[in-house]
Amino acid sequence: MNGIIIFLGIGIYFLFLDFMKLSHIFPLRIVNILIVAYGVNRTIKMNQADGIRGYNTNFLSAVITSMIGAILSIACLLAYIEFRGGEPYLKNLADSFIFGGGELTIQQYCIGLLFESTAASLIVSFCLMQYWKDKVEVINKVD
Repeated sequence: MNGIIIFLGIGIYFLFLDFMKLSHIFPLRIVNILIVAYGVNRTIKMNQADGIRGYNTNFLSAVITSMIGAILSIACLLAYIEFRGGEPYLKNLADSFIFGGGELTIQQYCIGLLFESTAASLIVSFCLMQYWKDKVEVINKVD
């Protein structure tokens, strides 16, 4: 459920940036990380409220949540690129990305986004688990 929230948040934000002609401004794209962090934090909080304990269990749940959001977002971005004109639209879009430039195909672009989103998912999940670790499992405590 939270993966779908992440997907909707990123999708709506991306469409808003594209509609306002602000999608070329890189710092505005960083807000996507905040949307992912919100969804992952919500997952961990819900697990904690449901009594699901354990660092690894919650970490895996957080990663799966963020990856569901990422995969759904990439799939919809693929459809959006095709809707907007395919390769010509991608050329304008890819020039403003970190790994952009050159002659990327739509598939290469989506695979690059998958790697980027996997790394972001792992980093966000790990950082939030460090915040939540004493709440979901007491570790480093002598009995």
